[in-house]
Amino acid sequence: MTTEQVVLLDEDGNAIGTADKATVHGKDTPLHLAFSCYVFDDAGRLLVTQRAVAKPTFGGVWTNTCCGHPAPGEPLADAVRRRVGQELGLHLDRMTLLLPRFRYRAVGDDGTVEYELCPVFTATASGDPQPDPAEVEAWEWVPWTQFRDDVVSGRREVSLWCREQVAALPEDPVSAPAADPAELPPAALPR
Repeated sequence: MTTEQVVLLDEDGNAIGTADKATVHGKDTPLHLAFSCYVFDDAGRLLVTQRAVAKPTFGGVWTNTCCGHPAPGEPLADAVRRRVGQELGLHLDRMTLLLPRFRYRAVGDDGTVEYELCPVFTATASGDPQPDPAEVEAWEWVPWTQFRDDVVSGRREVSLWCREQVAALPEDPVSAPAADPAELPPAALPR
């Protein structure tokens, strides 16, 4: 079994090395490359997931559809498709980059830190997920407008990154125009 690696970044988003994913998240997590994806169905509903309770970072927290880390040298779009397939058993139809430079730092209840440059994508998929129970505790389809309103108003508890992303996303992310991929952090630019 190969060890999953994450790409470490400098403050400008340039790759400066790699680290084992299993050891990088702690109380002093370095800035690294990640992604978030918001998957919608044909009815415009968002797939919202609860992270598996046993996950070492933010276990049990409700959040957007899927988050992950590209492997060193892996194109970001490929990483999104790979991770959504692994975690949820879904094939993505249409994928759109919306927030190429989203960045956040979040501290969990146990002091574990997430610190990521995390481009945000939307995608569409058909059918219900078949989640990996090691990754996803629960899931539900929610109308986007309801989800957005509940998150922005504070009525719905979600991860810090999801709350910040929802506030930054367009009101209608499914039909929003794609962001310029040239705005991605240098480490995520296609080679």
